[in-house]
Amino acid sequence: MTSESKEVLLAEAIRLRDQGRLEEAREHLLALATRFPDDAEVAYRTAAIHDRLGLESEAVAHYERCLSGTGLSDENRRGAFLGLGSTYRVLGRYAMAVDTLRLGVSQYPDDGALQTFLAMALFNIERHHEAMQILLTLLATTSHDPYVQQYRRSIEHYSKDLEETA
Repeated sequence: MTSESKEVLLAEAIRLRDQGRLEEAREHLLALATRFPDDAEVAYRTAAIHDRLGLESEAVAHYERCLSGTGLSDENRRGAFLGLGSTYRVLGRYAMAVDTLRLGVSQYPDDGALQTFLAMALFNIERHHEAMQILLTLLATTSHDPYVQQYRRSIEHYSKDLEETA
């Protein structure tokens, strides 16, 4: 790797990724991660390329490093919570997925994707009621479907207690 700036090298890795040259991008990002081990942005991009290639086990350490560091944009921090939580879930580490996604939702309560992935992880640990509550609330508050909106109050009401019938 040359003495080019981190920004130039990171842009090159992103260009490779965008061109579909994923393995080359991964190799480039791994070299960057070695050169800049404390850089949260590099760790995030490295984690994400591993995820995209289906190398979830290898992505975990990079996600953990980027979330423990500083300097990550809000957008990428959201992505890191979702990526790590989803990766834990895919690996069958459901409790860790729930913990990670809950932390993400607590920091970004308006993020419907984080809420959705949290609901999936909750389903995996058989917390079905809580998963449904999250999904029904999300549906009621974000759907533009006129038929969902017609019944929004009822959906929100029953999301609190699905066992209630009256």
